[in-house]
Amino acid sequence: MVESGEKAAVSELPRGSLRRSVALFRAFLVEQTDPDRFYSTLARDSVAEVLRWAPLDGAKVLDIGGGPGYFADAFARAGASYAGVEPDVGELTARGHVGANAVRGSGLQLPIASDAVTVAYSSNVLEHVPDPEAMAEEMLRVTRPGGLVVLSWTPWLSPWGGHETAPWHYLGGRRAADRYAAKHGHRPKNDFGRSLFACSAGRMLRWTRDAAARGELRVVEVMPRYHPWWARWVVRVPGLREVVSWNVVIVVEKR
Repeated sequence: MVESGEKAAVSELPRGSLRRSVALFRAFLVEQTDPDRFYSTLARDSVAEVLRWAPLDGAKVLDIGGGPGYFADAFARAGASYAGVEPDVGELTARGHVGANAVRGSGLQLPIASDAVTVAYSSNVLEHVPDPEAMAEEMLRVTRPGGLVVLSWTPWLSPWGGHETAPWHYLGGRRAADRYAAKHGHRPKNDFGRSLFACSAGRMLRWTRDAAARGELRVVEVMPRYHPWWARWVVRVPGLREVVSWNVVIVVEKR
């Protein structure tokens, strides 16, 4: 069980509040200059969000793109049995060591048995794979019936769609990456066409509707991740959601 102090740690930002939104945006802006602050804040908030949809005490959680262990720590504090899959060796060891119960692997071919986990979770990974639908299918495959798949990512047309190359990505992903390389003397970490791809909200919502029509899942919630509750309507507006959502969350239950 989670002790009272640990509960506070994973839910210290009020759900759906403007205060939470501001804190997350501020953390987001220092992703590369202060990764400890960014990832610790995001991991605590991620666990608090998942707890809205499912209990985590005793749950088997698979985190795709779990990185160096911030999410492992946060999910473990919530009582979950955690496993992480991370394709990038640099991310795995970014804190000087590999995080707890983490393996190197691809979200496109998860090294996990079917129907094995209670929650399949992914934060900011879909935009880094060339076939996001295939990754979503893999997450659905490894989740047991009645379990949850939680997908969170940055749509390409959002202000941070180009990541460190933003806002120049609005003029083209490759052009933005080339501009960054010319300015800094090296390719960006999120290099369009190699480690960053255009993944829209509409694209993943189409996948969700198609899978629901096939009886494979039930939609639990779709929302803009960082917005306060009163601004969550933007995700329901085609076109607008691509630009102003910043980050989209899709939560589904496997049938």
